[in-house]
Amino acid sequence: MFLKNIMANLKKYSFLLQQLISRDFKVKYKRSVLGVLWSLLYPILTMAVMAIVFSNVFKMSTPGVNYLAYLLSGLVMFNYFSEASNLAMSSVVANFSLINKIYIPKYIFPLSKCLFVGINFLLTLIPLYIVLFATGTGVNIYHLMLPYAFICLFMFTLGMGFILSAVSVFLRDMFYIYGIIIMLWTYLTPIMYDIKLISVELQTLFKLNPMYHYINFAREIILYHRIPQPFTWMVCLGSSLAVLLIGVVVFRKTQDKFIYYV
Repeated sequence: MFLKNIMANLKKYSFLLQQLISRDFKVKYKRSVLGVLWSLLYPILTMAVMAIVFSNVFKMSTPGVNYLAYLLSGLVMFNYFSEASNLAMSSVVANFSLINKIYIPKYIFPLSKCLFVGINFLLTLIPLYIVLFATGTGVNIYHLMLPYAFICLFMFTLGMGFILSAVSVFLRDMFYIYGIIIMLWTYLTPIMYDIKLISVELQTLFKLNPMYHYINFAREIILYHRIPQPFTWMVCLGSSLAVLLIGVVVFRKTQDKFIYYV
């Protein structure tokens, strides 16, 4: 019944959802000379800086695959999660003035942020594929399976967005706390380094991180040209559905109290 209500509301408020996404685009690129091109340049520039630091200063390497392709394939996915979850966290608080005036399903706000960043994410795939061709990594038929990892990543991020946006209404310190959490999360996710470089005990601990599995799923296809193991498929789907369900439950149980914490 709840899912049926959500689908009905999404259809009813689809125009509002489009307007929120459109507004975010206008705000983000307002008075920007390059505009949407920054979505293409940012991952390339970030990759270049990180590649110089980690491949030269820290002597990071990924035997058997190109380091630039390895780095960017993880970077674009983690950047989506980081940016979308951050924007979703503040989405309810930032729209209190609108919530006070008219009735709107409140989950529309974190959902719109995840979709907005999702569009930028699709644009960042362009420089990723440029790097894949430029480095000789190339593409293969298994790339058709990549949307599975992207959908799982989206569901996980949306679930986190629901949780963070609900918590931040009652605890504004969450905006600062999450900045520290996401910084630690970045380094605990094998984006710049190969997980095989750390001890077996730590590898087991690091693999509890859902982001590792989404990125690893994509890298199995992009870098190693092979189908991910069945366990990886199950972990990606299971973790994303679990976090999304928790997020929906938390958001649903707290949303009626938002109005008292304006």
